[in-house]
Amino acid sequence: MRKVVRGKLHGIRVTGADLEYHGSITLDPDHCEAAGILPLEFVDIWNKHSGARISTYVIYGERGSRCCILNGAAARTCQKGDEIIICNSAYIQEHELELIQPMVLTFHPDNSVRETLSYDIGRDAKGRLSFDIVTHA
Repeated sequence: MRKVVRGKLHGIRVTGADLEYHGSITLDPDHCEAAGILPLEFVDIWNKHSGARISTYVIYGERGSRCCILNGAAARTCQKGDEIIICNSAYIQEHELELIQPMVLTFHPDNSVRETLSYDIGRDAKGRLSFDIVTHA
């Protein structure tokens, strides 16, 4: 089994940090659904400002809110306004690599979606793996 990217929120900005909450990251369900991120799913979070890397689980916040709130211990790793990357993953067999198409959302500073991309794995004429980034309308 190989661990691979399944979906990504790239460059979303932290809208809050709540140290007293029980834990996790609160995200807008619209963003999560577009990237294939489920509630209670564990995600990796990489802070582009500080370099901090953490893992926590997702809870859904208010739909349409564009929220990205770090809770509990995770609140110590990010500050409001920090640009982060949130990535979920899947374990697959190597032969399944060409069957998945991870969705990637990029964001404007107000957390509205800038663009929706996907990663496309294929094979060239010689059977070697190829990688493309596809932009969706």
